[in-house]
Amino acid sequence: MKIQAAISASAESPFEIAQVELDDPRRDEVLVQLHAVGVCHSDLKMKAVWPEAISPIVLGHEGAGVVVAVGDEVTGVRPGDHVVLSYRSCGSCPECAGGHRPYCRDFRTLNGIGTRPDGSPTMRRNGSRLYGSFFGQSSFASHALAYESNVVVVGDAIDLAVAAPLGCGVQTGAGTVLNVLAPPPESSLAVFGAGGVGLSAVMAAFASGVGTIVAVDPVAERRGLAEDLGATTALDPGACDVVDAIRAVTGGGATHAIDTTAKGAVINQAIGALAPLGTLALVGLRPAEFAMDIQSVMSGGKTVRGVIEGDAAPREFIPRLVELHLQGRLPLGKLIRRYDFEDIEIAFADAASGRTIKPVLCLT
Repeated sequence: MKIQAAISASAESPFEIAQVELDDPRRDEVLVQLHAVGVCHSDLKMKAVWPEAISPIVLGHEGAGVVVAVGDEVTGVRPGDHVVLSYRSCGSCPECAGGHRPYCRDFRTLNGIGTRPDGSPTMRRNGSRLYGSFFGQSSFASHALAYESNVVVVGDAIDLAVAAPLGCGVQTGAGTVLNVLAPPPESSLAVFGAGGVGLSAVMAAFASGVGTIVAVDPVAERRGLAEDLGATTALDPGACDVVDAIRAVTGGGATHAIDTTAKGAVINQAIGALAPLGTLALVGLRPAEFAMDIQSVMSGGKTVRGVIEGDAAPREFIPRLVELHLQGRLPLGKLIRRYDFEDIEIAFADAASGRTIKPVLCLT
């Protein structure tokens, strides 16, 4: 079928919105008409580093829309379902079987090679291969082919433009709190970086009753929003010694921390701000090599661990987030700004500059 898609030919070139040909769904595939798609910082990063050998490509991995058709082997979704799209996983490797689908041993093959796992493309333009299947969806388009493992039915009570970021950014921040750190009410949490992921962590921590929540960000508007969403303290790293300030407001150090920045200096601040036996979760994408403060980790018995996608199994976790939103405990609308699909370049620029926390492209 003919669809519209935003094509990225290289890191430097702007997106080109053009008509392309999308395959009909195979036996295990789900065809979704997209109504909205979030712009994630992972999209910005991937556009900048995606190998030219598998370009041009259609990116996008926070799609939300309505199921149009399903293959014969698909049983969990049906045409007409309102859905959010997330990442793919195999479901059968030891990590998937143990409930940790983001660490699927086939993650790259299922999400990041630009084709189906068998090497076949899902899209073509003028008869030539167009790379896609990004996160098993490629949602910078009017329609996407996805799979049962990454299609989540969310119902029609939630606005699809609000639901779209649940597929990655919100899932990552909220899941890191709810699934990984699980801080009890008497604990303290320091969140470094108040973008979409960090603010999702703040919302989840507040919703779960964490007593002390510290947000660290250089942008005044984001610090203000963090406080509006439940942070008990918001710190400007350019105006204070962040480690000393966190130790002061937490009574000796945060029991838990999250770094969303992927910056070595900030990660070491987070380590230094932890209380003895505290835990730091790293969720920022592709941090550069740096000298970690190992002495602080060892002398304080601290834990530093990486987290992908909030350690969330989307089909179980995203409905939980939808319910929190419908209860008013996860006010996602405060994070997003809507853009017409044709304004994808503006949305990317606003995400990169920090002008918008979570841009959402709307197709209908």
